[in-house]
Amino acid sequence: MPKYAKNQPAGFKNTIERVAIVGAGGTIGSHITDALLKTGKHTVTALSRKDSSNKLPQGVAVAPVDYNDETTIVAALKDQQFLIITMAPTAPRDTHSKLVHAAAKAGVPYIMPNGYGGDIDNVKLGEDTLLGPVAKANRDEIERLGMQWVTVCCGFWYDYSLAGGEARFGFDFGRRSLTVYDDGNTKMPTSTLAQVGRAVAKVLSLDELPEDENDKRLTLSTFLNRGVYVKSFVVSQNDMFESVKRVTSTTDSDWTIVHEDTRKRYEDGLALVKVGNMTGFGKMLYARAFYPDERSDLSEKAGAHNKLLGLLDEDLDESTRAGIDLVKELQLRVERMAS
Repeated sequence: MPKYAKNQPAGFKNTIERVAIVGAGGTIGSHITDALLKTGKHTVTALSRKDSSNKLPQGVAVAPVDYNDETTIVAALKDQQFLIITMAPTAPRDTHSKLVHAAAKAGVPYIMPNGYGGDIDNVKLGEDTLLGPVAKANRDEIERLGMQWVTVCCGFWYDYSLAGGEARFGFDFGRRSLTVYDDGNTKMPTSTLAQVGRAVAKVLSLDELPEDENDKRLTLSTFLNRGVYVKSFVVSQNDMFESVKRVTSTTDSDWTIVHEDTRKRYEDGLALVKVGNMTGFGKMLYARAFYPDERSDLSEKAGAHNKLLGLLDEDLDESTRAGIDLVKELQLRVERMAS
């Protein structure tokens, strides 16, 4: 495709207007969908299984699909300019590939693959957490089929991770207990769900291409086959704990606090995964990111991209409060999956 808007065929509109999303009612998908709708610049179509009971945000068009019938996916994606894939870890492994192949047949030029996490340039971290090779294979498949991708590198979702139990940021609000990794002072960039949604909406609201060789504005093409780096703030577990105590009006004496070595915790979680016990995955994933000498740090890149996109750092205590409010919702999801 020619590099500049001036080279495009007659009738070309230099905007992304039609966006399809998988998982529009999910954890991150709902925030991305809400942010896109708020711009007033996009029509959003949610691909949804015919038997899905997910509630979708108002204003979203629904395209029922059968993942075992590619023609239904191709039909849903026809004339879409951008496909966003958000899926739970429990989704069938071949679903991502089915969507990508259907998108290629439907002529979708751009895809945001299902990878919302760490720095894609940190290959060692990706290998240690087992997520990196899968995410790279997804991106490679998109390129191989003639499309381009934009992925989000946002660190852990702060509110979701805070609410998700001891295996993530170490907090168990039901028991009022905290597992501290090492000394709790290792800092890492994290992003709220809402901040990720805003970042995606900002990128998709940019012009698709520069007008000509003299146009130096930020465009969607700036991010093609690259990561969009995002953060809300850079915090340690001790910073989180101070915020939690402020929000809940508690003190150290109200909490049961234990310390664990990150490397031992990582190895324990990995051992469970290796025998097929996926309860160890979260334990392994978060412990590895908190290694003090090999931490997950995308702060510099995220700071630069936040500035480019006009994203502001958020209020830690407000985000902590949102995370605590999310605890019951996540517990209900687990109960629904178990029933």
